[in-house]
Amino acid sequence: MKLGSLKSKTSIDGELVLVSRDLKKIAKAEDIAPNLLVALERWDQVLPALKKRDQELNQGIFSEALPYDEKKMAAALPRTWLFADGSAFIHHIKLVRLARKAALPETLLTVPLMYQAESARFLDPLEDIPQRDFAHGSDFEAEVGVITDFVPMGTSAQEALQKIRLIILINDVSLRGLIPEELAQGFGFFQSKPASSLSPIAVTPDELGKAWRDGRVHLPLNVKYKGEFFGRANAGEMHFHFGELIAHAAKTRSLVAGTLIGSGTVANSLVSEDPSIGSSCLAEKRTLEQLGQGKISTPFMKVGDTVEIWMNDLDGASIFGRIYQQVACH
Repeated sequence: MKLGSLKSKTSIDGELVLVSRDLKKIAKAEDIAPNLLVALERWDQVLPALKKRDQELNQGIFSEALPYDEKKMAAALPRTWLFADGSAFIHHIKLVRLARKAALPETLLTVPLMYQAESARFLDPLEDIPQRDFAHGSDFEAEVGVITDFVPMGTSAQEALQKIRLIILINDVSLRGLIPEELAQGFGFFQSKPASSLSPIAVTPDELGKAWRDGRVHLPLNVKYKGEFFGRANAGEMHFHFGELIAHAAKTRSLVAGTLIGSGTVANSLVSEDPSIGSSCLAEKRTLEQLGQGKISTPFMKVGDTVEIWMNDLDGASIFGRIYQQVACH
């Protein structure tokens, strides 16, 4: 199934819809659950009705189907209780640590990195990225995420894989200019991690077919920056799979239904050897420029710059719709 949320004038949580596999039609589903967060909290109860309507929609026999219009879509999950963002791509960790001259953690390969991110409201997939000050160093980070069912404290990594209900794309907006000073205070990210954006569509794992295996999405994540190719790193190169990330988050607490777990910036270890792979954030590109050319030539995002993030299936069709955002002066 492909699920999303229509923008609503009466609810910040939007209105639950099913989206056809070809992204051409939607079926409203507020009679089944008013929004996606409620659907996740009642997953076992609403799943049969959602599956039935999804089947009717894709067979073309749902009489009340409407055209899919990306301008009317909110983030698939407009807000939730918890967004915990991991960093499961070792190459990305090495590059960003190198950029800010920070040492690598001794447990790099054995313990996932994770922080608690903003989840009270996600930016719509076509919504502007606000910028107050260019010195803040606005950056995009193209990621994959999973949305879970209730996860009891102490759940193992293998058990956690069974708790994944939906898969989604994330643009984890980062303010690179604020990160070093915040981390130097010895606490963690806060001001440097504002609201992120989500794709308009979240999908059940079965929608990915053979591309979903071992707790990873084995597909390239496409990124364009200012209308030009920027990256196509393969999301399947996660060092820690999503079950391990979920188990890490649930080590000392239970996770409520609707918890979003991010993969961290998708990155390939071969990017420096194969430039056609590109990057999934500006920080990586800038570090590679410094290493390869002795100087940084790519600035962070400016007002008017655009970023587009999407993923195609094995047949070349868009899975999640697209995130397409422009930086705007706030």
